[in-house]
Amino acid sequence: MKHIFLNLKRFDIPREAGGVNSIAPMDQWGRYIVSNTQENLKRYENEDVEFAMYFPEAHLIPAVNALAENSPVKIGCQGVYREDTAVGGNFGAFTTNRTANAAKAIGCTTTIIGHCEERRDKAGVLLEAGVTDPQAVSRLMNKEIGQAIKAGLSVLYCIGESAEEQPRWQEVLREQLETGLFGVDTSRVVIAYEPVWAIGPGKTPPDGEYIARIGSYIKEVTGGLPVVYGGGLKTDNARMLASIPVIDGGLIALTRFQGEIGFYPEEYLEIIKTYLGK
Repeated sequence: MKHIFLNLKRFDIPREAGGVNSIAPMDQWGRYIVSNTQENLKRYENEDVEFAMYFPEAHLIPAVNALAENSPVKIGCQGVYREDTAVGGNFGAFTTNRTANAAKAIGCTTTIIGHCEERRDKAGVLLEAGVTDPQAVSRLMNKEIGQAIKAGLSVLYCIGESAEEQPRWQEVLREQLETGLFGVDTSRVVIAYEPVWAIGPGKTPPDGEYIARIGSYIKEVTGGLPVVYGGGLKTDNARMLASIPVIDGGLIALTRFQGEIGFYPEEYLEIIKTYLGK
């Protein structure tokens, strides 16, 4: 099975406020993206491929409401809290935090956890508290994954090494996998590999050989879980990634990196067409 994930980050902010959105007004943005992609994605209904979109929270309900009957699109949230409500337990005292039960009740079926931006944020908070244990972030991820699975969500779990960690990438990735997935039912988990050291302007992305080596290692450590490339599935690397047997898909973010940079539904569809070869 192939997996095509879309992380929309905060691409909803208009350009006049420093964002990259010029495709739809903020209140129509989530609905617009789903409405302008789902019918085209139905052409792959016999291809055994999963399409999931991770929206900022404000757009989850409009995105869910835009789903047509038999839509191939799955709507997901960008992370869940490490605790949750329970019958006879906490009834919802989680100010500022989105729980997995809340996401499920909204209509989400999946969540992304451990993205390098989330890891960086949590590591910074822990550092302010004097915590330097490198496994602390993965332990928090583990709690989040556990709550997501318990609520019935599937999980895209992101791992990756920084430039400083690259010389010992095997150790770093193994820790993130073993700590993050400890005691978790992994039947609902897909792994996304993010080469953090290669993400950003002016940096050289890994080649196919490197990505294949990483993918094989992740499958070895996890017992064969699906692995997608999280360094960014784009038009210019789609055919290369599709040719790597151990890579099961990719994570898309921006679709245009020059000029009017941003996310554009028609370009998203073109990336998928290039990757799937149809």
